[in-house]
Amino acid sequence: MADAAISATVKVVLGTLISIAADRIGMVREVKAELERLSNTAAIIQGFLADADGKMHTQGVREWLKQLEDEVFKADTVLDELNYDNLRREVKYRNQPMKKKVCFFFSFFNAIGFSSSLASKIRDINTNLERINQRANELRLAKKQQKEAALPADAAGARQTDSIVVPNVVGRSGDESKIVDMLSSPSEKVLSVIPITGPGGLGKTTLAKSVYNNPKIDGHFGQKIWVCVAKEQIKIMELFKLILVQLTGEEVKVDDRNVIVKNIGEKLKGQKYFLVLDDVWDHEQGLWNDYFNTLMGLNETKGSWCLLTTRLEYVANAVPRDLQMNDRPYFLGKLSGDECWFIIKGKVMSAGEEVPEELEALKEQILRRCDGLPLAASLIGGLLRTNRREKWHSIVQESLLNKYQSQINQILKVSFDHLSSPSVKKCFAYCSIFPQDTELGEDELIEHWVAEGFVLPDRENTGMMEERGGEYLRILLQSSLLEKVEDEGSTYYKMHDLVHDFAKSILNPESSNQDRYLALDSSKGLEENTIRKIPASIRTLFLHLEGGVSTDMNMLLRFKCLNVLKLSGYDVNFLPSSIGKLLHLRLLDISSSRIRSLPESLCKLYNLQTLTIDDDELKGGFPKRMSDLISLRHLNYYDYNAKLKMPMQMGRLTCLQTLKFFNVSQEKGCGIEELGTLKYLKGSLTIRNLGLVKGKEAAKQAKLFEKPDLSYLEFKWESGDRESDNREEDVLEGLQPHPNLEKLKIQYFMGNKFPQWLINLSKLEALRIEDCKRCSELPSLGQLPSLKRLSLIRLGNIRFIGDEFYGITANEEEEEEGRSRASGSGARRRKFFPALEELYVENMGNLVEWKGADQVRSTVGEAEADVFPMLRNFRIQRCPQLTALPCSCKRLYVENCDNLTSIKTGYGTASVEELWIDSSDNLRELPDLFGSSLQRLTIKRCPRLISLGVNGQKCRSLRSLWVMWCPNLVSFSLNLHETPSLEKFSLFDCPKLIPHRFNGFAFATSLRELSINSPFSSDDSSVDGFDWSGLRSVSTLRELRLQGLSHTESLPHQLQYLTILTSLSLHNFGGIRVLPDWIGNLVSLETLKLWFCQKLQSLPPEAAMRRLTKLTCVEVYYCLLLRQRYTPQRGIYLEEEISSYF
Repeated sequence: MADAAISATVKVVLGTLISIAADRIGMVREVKAELERLSNTAAIIQGFLADADGKMHTQGVREWLKQLEDEVFKADTVLDELNYDNLRREVKYRNQPMKKKVCFFFSFFNAIGFSSSLASKIRDINTNLERINQRANELRLAKKQQKEAALPADAAGARQTDSIVVPNVVGRSGDESKIVDMLSSPSEKVLSVIPITGPGGLGKTTLAKSVYNNPKIDGHFGQKIWVCVAKEQIKIMELFKLILVQLTGEEVKVDDRNVIVKNIGEKLKGQKYFLVLDDVWDHEQGLWNDYFNTLMGLNETKGSWCLLTTRLEYVANAVPRDLQMNDRPYFLGKLSGDECWFIIKGKVMSAGEEVPEELEALKEQILRRCDGLPLAASLIGGLLRTNRREKWHSIVQESLLNKYQSQINQILKVSFDHLSSPSVKKCFAYCSIFPQDTELGEDELIEHWVAEGFVLPDRENTGMMEERGGEYLRILLQSSLLEKVEDEGSTYYKMHDLVHDFAKSILNPESSNQDRYLALDSSKGLEENTIRKIPASIRTLFLHLEGGVSTDMNMLLRFKCLNVLKLSGYDVNFLPSSIGKLLHLRLLDISSSRIRSLPESLCKLYNLQTLTIDDDELKGGFPKRMSDLISLRHLNYYDYNAKLKMPMQMGRLTCLQTLKFFNVSQEKGCGIEELGTLKYLKGSLTIRNLGLVKGKEAAKQAKLFEKPDLSYLEFKWESGDRESDNREEDVLEGLQPHPNLEKLKIQYFMGNKFPQWLINLSKLEALRIEDCKRCSELPSLGQLPSLKRLSLIRLGNIRFIGDEFYGITANEEEEEEGRSRASGSGARRRKFFPALEELYVENMGNLVEWKGADQVRSTVGEAEADVFPMLRNFRIQRCPQLTALPCSCKRLYVENCDNLTSIKTGYGTASVEELWIDSSDNLRELPDLFGSSLQRLTIKRCPRLISLGVNGQKCRSLRSLWVMWCPNLVSFSLNLHETPSLEKFSLFDCPKLIPHRFNGFAFATSLRELSINSPFSSDDSSVDGFDWSGLRSVSTLRELRLQGLSHTESLPHQLQYLTILTSLSLHNFGGIRVLPDWIGNLVSLETLKLWFCQKLQSLPPEAAMRRLTKLTCVEVYYCLLLRQRYTPQRGIYLEEEISSYF
């Protein structure tokens, strides 16, 4: 296996040699002759390699391969020096004033000495390679024609097939249900642990993720924490740091255990938590005793759980037995043959496709190889998917050959051998340099692959390298060697830990003469001389320093062959001033370090392709000669400061693809025209200070229309009030982007109207128009076919939104009739905003009228016209003059719309699932307009609202109802008999509601949380009239929050019968002096919260409190007398079980 990896390495480097030699062959005669000789020799070696791949079992071939590896890396280094010198000359030439450029020709002869020296180095390499060729003849290696395998058909395009989508968890529903039931059940333990154990590839992590994300456990825990351990030996401090990082989302910069543990306790603050420790290897029993005892000591709330996954049973047994459920680990079983077959079919075939005969014939053999392991099934499926059917039989047979290898390793070997090219194999192996379980972005991965030379350039189009890297990524996904992870709209890629181990053995194989790719982390233990022992010829170094490690950064200059350097950790504060001596460097990543300034010598890194910096302010700005980085393709840096001066003459960086922002300046070489020559720009770009652009022709010099790979653009003028300026309209007209644009933001534009090109962006998915205070009319957006998200924010000059916004012309009806006659059929059904899903409108202070959906239908003469047919979310805030809403949707949010008097019934309100209305001063009623789909209703701060239009018979789906601060609300037609799904009900500060309106709690069979104060706002009769008996019979009720008045002197005695409550919160019972003894009857109570009880002096007697055996948390806020009596130092009754927070 290792020799096959070396072979792949040599093939990739040889390909690079031949490419560079061919490009540089027109140099000085002496060098030219040696380059021709090198190119021919390398081509012969490629032929020998094709035969050597089948003879790796012989010792002579393996030794020959090792010698060849060393020599081709030397050749690569020498040719890269040649390439660097050529780039240096190019930079020097273009920096000369025009009249001196002719004279510069004569300085060429200064390089004769360099060329002679270079020719001598290449001559020595040629001699060694020819000797290696002679040895190949002695080994009787035959010269074969070698062609790079074609990429699989479905990898060559952008289509993402079913095989790269993570499938639903197969065969683990029973295990998931068992564990979820355990987590949901009451526990008398402060912390319980479930160790899940089983061999690698069984799906332990997948199961843990399914449990972690199961919505059934969400209501049981205040905090969920996921920690990936993935280390054979780990210190307890590291474990606590990992927890704190997850709780805060921030790097832990202290090494004091007491401080870290205290911070964890403050974040947990008496809450039950669910902790997952994934991929644990350390079996030191003392470590786990100390760890779990500390966790239990800092948070004594009962009912927390820890799920621990490990391959090793003795690691599971190291967990204290008294913490384990059933006193033993949870052993995960293998999948059945049918379950493995389901996974394989999902990988090999598209949905609905029948099983091919070739696959069915191999079923028995394949299932025997899977041996019940889901990872094996996934790998085999991916392997078959990326190969032709006629090869399936031989592939399956190959995976069965070595009975001494584990199933997973043998399948991985076959998968590796069948990758389409040596370049893809190197890309796969390289992924293992990142720490286990790292989630990698697509751009990051490909930038590294390109920097390492694994992706060969196209002579005619160097921009193709990233595209080819994307194809390699899709091959690895389809082969199941990489996994795709989607998290909150972002996509990442990662390796299963077994695949990571396999790839690591390939990246730096033991049979190689030296490691060329190293990742060092001081947090995992580094000897003082470790860095000094690194070979000077290393190609890649990841160095993470923290914990007070003192390292001289100048030692990096010893590694002169570095292609990739990634520095991270809070002990990395600066770059060496002579970093420019690393002339082979192609990728520099300092984004996770504390480096905040860049030395000027950085600009001598003429080979540098990728520079990644932390999105923080650069002290001193960019180096002056950044435009000398002639090979730069990706500047991964975003600075929010519009005053930051851009590097002069950025237009010289003609290879640049990633540029996140550009600040226009009046200085020479910093104008918007610098963007014109950057034809490969892709992704996102923010252009600021557009007020400095002189007009349309100046703006057109950016040539945005010629940049098809830009997906997001942000146009930003200077903030502040300015008069309306036609020049700004001209500038925006000149900034016309390519039609491929997907997202656009326009901010601080002071023109009156928007350009016509906006309505022609057929692929535009998101548009945000913000702070355009002089704009008096919106663009015609209603016919954009792809627009999904529209935000209109602080457009203070917009008074009406009408026909033009929807794309309706003045003679719409006549045009429609003409189209109907021309087509010879009935009227075509029109659509307006056909794809819009989210609409956000904020701070439109002068918006008076917005033409609604019904009015649009009337205008176009089509009762069935589709207006906002896909709209799901509509949020409208601070539009005080608007009297009616234009539409409705699944989720409707209305805030500070003071003139809104009602929500009319004609806008599809029967389909509303969630309605939120806040601070609408003139809203008087909500008519009975909500259908069975309504699930959540929230009404706040509506002082004139008198009727809550909720017809109980139509709200059987209602799950949450919150009504607050509506002082004139008198009509409340909610029928609790007809709301079986109601889980949360909150009613506050609605003093005119009559208590008997709330009879029927006995029928609220799903109610879990009740928060209410109206019955306690008047006299005792109103309290007695409340439906306490109904509430007492609600078996699901767990949380009750009651609010009284400042003069309330006692609690409702009916509370004592609610014995199933687990949480009770009492607010503003200002006259109560002592809590009653019957509080001890609430035997299920776990949490008691007291707020603003100013006269409260004492909790119930100790005997009553001792009956509350499940009580773990008492929180007291703004109860000064109580605080004086029960200090945190003295604690409260049952000190070992109760936490107090004063």
